[in-house]
Amino acid sequence: QVQLVESGGGLVQAGGSLRLSCAASGLTFSMRAMGWFRQAPGKERVFVAAIRWNGGNTYYADSMKGRFTISRDIAKNTIYLQMNSLKPEDAAVYHCAAMGTYYGQSFYNTGSYDSWGQGTQVTVTV
Repeated sequence: QVQLVESGGGLVQAGGSLRLSCAASGLTFSMRAMGWFRQAPGKERVFVAAIRWNGGNTYYADSMKGRFTISRDIAKNTIYLQMNSLKPEDAAVYHCAAMGTYYGQSFYNTGSYDSWGQGTQVTVTV
């Protein structure tokens, strides 16, 4: 099992930036990818970005391309989400997730991930 702890959320004005972090511990050798999802009140959890642990290939939701950047630090077992040009509609709880065995499943689906963090709140004011 992998344990995930997010940090870096907070209150920011529209147009501003935040960097989220997610530190993994436990059976981290089993991770094949990690991702970020977000969930606004009353809405489903949706995909934001993902990164393969080996190779570093990245994947983004269309609405985040060009504004958000996912990266990883293998030595620290940590991923980051740099969020720029934030909009009020980006406000949500951001969760990180870890994928264990990769058998070709989509990086975009919540069901593809085995472990989840508790989330960090991002609030964007106008």
